[in-house]
Amino acid sequence: MTGRTDRKPLHLNAFLMSVGHHEAAWRLPESPAGGGTDVGHYQNLARIAERGLLDSVFLADSPVLFGDPGRRPAGKLEPTVLLTALAAVTSWIGLIATASTSYNEPFNLARRFSSLDHVSGGRAGWNIVTTAGADAARNFGLDDTPLHHDRYRRAAEFVEVATKLWDSWADDAVIADKERGVHALADRVRRIDHRGTFFRVDGPLNVARSPQAYPLLVQAGSSEDGKDFAARYAEAVFTAQQTLDDGVAFYKDVKRRALSLGRDPDGIKILPGIVPVIGDTEAEARELDAELDRLISPEYAKRQLARQLHLDPDDLRLDRELPDALPAEDEIEGAKSRFTLIVELARRERLTVRQLIGRLGGGRGHRTFAGTAEQVADTIEHWYDSGAADGFNIMPAVLPSGLERFVDEVVPLLQERGLFRTEYTGTTLRDHYGLRRPANRIFDTVEPGTGQPAIGLVETG
Repeated sequence: MTGRTDRKPLHLNAFLMSVGHHEAAWRLPESPAGGGTDVGHYQNLARIAERGLLDSVFLADSPVLFGDPGRRPAGKLEPTVLLTALAAVTSWIGLIATASTSYNEPFNLARRFSSLDHVSGGRAGWNIVTTAGADAARNFGLDDTPLHHDRYRRAAEFVEVATKLWDSWADDAVIADKERGVHALADRVRRIDHRGTFFRVDGPLNVARSPQAYPLLVQAGSSEDGKDFAARYAEAVFTAQQTLDDGVAFYKDVKRRALSLGRDPDGIKILPGIVPVIGDTEAEARELDAELDRLISPEYAKRQLARQLHLDPDDLRLDRELPDALPAEDEIEGAKSRFTLIVELARRERLTVRQLIGRLGGGRGHRTFAGTAEQVADTIEHWYDSGAADGFNIMPAVLPSGLERFVDEVVPLLQERGLFRTEYTGTTLRDHYGLRRPANRIFDTVEPGTGQPAIGLVETG
């Protein structure tokens, strides 16, 4: 296995999931009853993450009620709205929100993220997802989910339209010349006149170019279509990998795809998820992990697992392994990579359904690690040095305590090892990731030999 030849500081992102990533976290005494919709709770978490000098906080989202609200907290605030509240109480940390290309329109979403980037002073990021599931489709007037490949075709055009809209204002468009009565230069704001398969958008955007120009572009799919999409557009990839060998293979694959498209592989950061359960001793950490697993409702969790595997719940027996007959991955239209990960985990370790439910309860397929702060730091360092990651998506099992322990106990160890920053050295999310501000493809580049903008646009006036 070929390891890392350089040791640039790694990147750490805090994935904030209501009161914690573990299925049963809400049942602990420390859990705030209204954590999922409590703005003060999230503001406290953002301040803790910023105290730890983390690159960013990240909020997942889905256009459907996920799970059974009678069994666990299920309500979520819209993430771009929530992140504006977090921007008000923080100064440095990045703010990443999930938004689906399946059930949004490019103009509205481009405007929302540009607004968030202005509000936060250049700290916005967009986790670009396609959305599977008939229940989501029926919330938007459709009978079923569009095909997997079609969702990614729409996503690609969606991102192309959004980036054109962010480029529709030149950086120097606004001059605010009060004496002459000229607020913006008319020839520095242009229509995009996009005509494509999925979208017709005239533009320009009704928000001036933001501090980062674009939000940081993040992607979280690991299917073949997902990896192709990431290699073309993403600047950070959130991924779930259970083994080091799988992590190394995924890392090399995405970087290779990016290089084949003419991109600098270092311009795309690979961030596997890890659910750290931290104790003063390894035994204490394992007991906390076991306590959480004991609080899972097995019948409810079995129904959720059956849904992920496209099975009837009656096909699963808690104290038996998964049935031999399962759908093939090419028959799955949603969350293909997560389906494969779960099945391979169960087969590789010969887990019963009850054991599998426990393994998935903390991170839904992301790697759970129970141990001391030093052991958590060791596993992060090992994966990083082995070339499996540029950093990690930290997913505390319980909030706020899990994030506090990571920030107060693991981060100092990583700093002592020279693996993590000791201060913020830039002001934007792109600065934290060591990424350049995107050039404006409309105003900063021209078609060879024409002197005209690289994207054919019509000037407003």
